Amino acid sequence: MFAYILKRILLMLPTLLGVLLLTFVVIQFVPGGPVEQYLAEAKAGAAGMGGGGEGGGMAYRGAPGVDPKRLEQIKQLYGFDKPAHERFFQMLGQFARFDLGRSFFQNKDVWQLVKEKLPVSVSLGLWTFFISYLVAVPLGVAKAVRAGSRFDFVTTLIILVGYAIPGFVLGVALLVIFGGQLQWFPLRGLTSANWDELGLWAKVTDYLWHIALPITAMVAGSFAVTAMLTKNAFLEEIRKQYVLTARAKGLTDRQVLYKHVFRNALIPIITGFPSAFIGAFFAGSLLIETLFSLDGLGLLSYESVIRRDYPVVVGTLYLFTLIGLVTKLISDLCYVWVDPRVKFD
Repeated sequence: MFAYILKRILLMLPTLLGVLLLTFVVIQFVPGGPVEQYLAEAKAGAAGMGGGGEGGGMAYRGAPGVDPKRLEQIKQLYGFDKPAHERFFQMLGQFARFDLGRSFFQNKDVWQLVKEKLPVSVSLGLWTFFISYLVAVPLGVAKAVRAGSRFDFVTTLIILVGYAIPGFVLGVALLVIFGGQLQWFPLRGLTSANWDELGLWAKVTDYLWHIALPITAMVAGSFAVTAMLTKNAFLEEIRKQYVLTARAKGLTDRQVLYKHVFRNALIPIITGFPSAFIGAFFAGSLLIETLFSLDGLGLLSYESVIRRDYPVVVGTLYLFTLIGLVTKLISDLCYVWVDPRVKFD
């Protein structure tokens, strides 16, 4: 087991290196970086000055652009005064010390920004994870027990319809109907402006009132895979020989289901808990947080890409990739913890 874990950890290093290298190449050599944005703003300012004169003869005739010394200062500020390979190895050295760098535009460390935005994403992720599994697992068991019935057909149809609608499309529909036309729920934010003045019960109610629409948009299609996986796992176990043996010994259907089938059928579901738990924090949060103006990691990533805030983009991507690799390792180890028959050589 220790050798397997060590081998997986060693394999994470080239994966991280490849992700960072690909991201660095893409964001460093595409047009529209922070230096180019500064030059564009300077030229726009110069053009504005030129259009401010009265009459054609009074037009501004100065040379538009940026002073070369000022341009060098800007490049040095953003770190573009060094060759690309030197910047890349400098970035690797920082990440090896878990130093994610400093934001270009927000004048804060990336770690500080992640800590500030993390509670919103964790809040969305926890609600999505627990609601999805608390609904999906019992629903999958009920569908397996009633396989082929009208209940199975109707729930399958509802699940597939919910799964087919993208979360952001459902979010737009919820915003327009319940937030705009009916005005039952707020359009943006996680709390009201007078949050600090509310009592404890009022704070809980206000928080649930704000988070209802985002959670609905994220949960609607997320439990479809878990519900169908639970159903298929239970159906596969119900048809096995040990179930017939247990029934032949006089056990009731409830005893067979919960004492024998349940433990074996939940193996693929339990092993997926770590990845689902982490995925609920980050997967799908980008569009939902942007749509509902929730100040979380998804909105931070979106704004960083738009503004070409490279330290935030690469730093958060490095952090998310590392979390994903560790989560995948934990998911694989869960197979051994849940099913002792599985061995990693």
